[in-house]
Amino acid sequence: MNLSRRSTRQERMDTDCVDYADYSRCLRDLSRVNTVTLTHRPMLSWLAQRATSAFSVLDIACGHGDGLRKIRARYPAARLTGIDLNPWATDAARQATDPAAGIAFINGDAFTYRPAEKFDFIVCSQFTHHLTDAQVVTFLRWLQDNAGKGWFISDLHRHSIPYYGFPILARLAFWHTFVREDGQTSIARAFIAAEWKALLREAGVTDQQAFVAWYLPFRLCVGTR
Repeated sequence: MNLSRRSTRQERMDTDCVDYADYSRCLRDLSRVNTVTLTHRPMLSWLAQRATSAFSVLDIACGHGDGLRKIRARYPAARLTGIDLNPWATDAARQATDPAAGIAFINGDAFTYRPAEKFDFIVCSQFTHHLTDAQVVTFLRWLQDNAGKGWFISDLHRHSIPYYGFPILARLAFWHTFVREDGQTSIARAFIAAEWKALLREAGVTDQQAFVAWYLPFRLCVGTR
C-alpha cells in the first residue's frame, strides 16, 4: 500500500452492516479500540487546560458516545451533547449510556444543526479522515465560527507502523471484521502533519490560533491554542 498520499478507498461499516445489531456491535468494538489505543487521552488533556466547573461540549460524529462518557466521568456539571448523522449510532450511544449521565444525543447533520447558543467547546474523534480535503477546510472554518471557546480534532496518523500493525491487534482482540478492515482503511485515509498545516492555512487558521500535535500511539490532533 502506497501511503505517500491519502487513500480514497471507502470504509464498509456505514454501508455494509446488515442491520442495527450488526452496526451496534461494530460501534461497541470501536469503543474498545478507542480504549486500547488511548484515543480520548489527548482530547481530555486539552480540555483539562481550558475547562471550568461548568461548560458545554458538542461531540461531532459521536459514534458510541464513549468520548462524552469519558468527559462526564471527569466533569459532572458539564452540558454534553453528541451529534451523529447515522441514526443507528445515536440509538446505540443512548443504549450504552446511563440516562443519569445526562448526555444528549442528536441524530442529524452537524453542519445544519443550529443550537440556541454556541457550545463552549466542539470536539470530534476519528471523523476528519472520512472527509475530502475540501470538506476538511470547510469543517475547520465551521469550527472557527461555531465553537465559543475552542475546538479539538483527534484523528489518526497515516503511517506504515499502525497501517500494518492494527490488523494484527484487531485479530488478536477478535474485533468485528469491519472494524479490522476499516481500521486499516481509516489509517490510509488519514493525514500527516504537513497536510494538516496546509489545510489550516487554506481555512485561514493561523499558527497562533491552532496547533498540530502528535500523540502516542500514532495519533495526530489539531486544536485551538
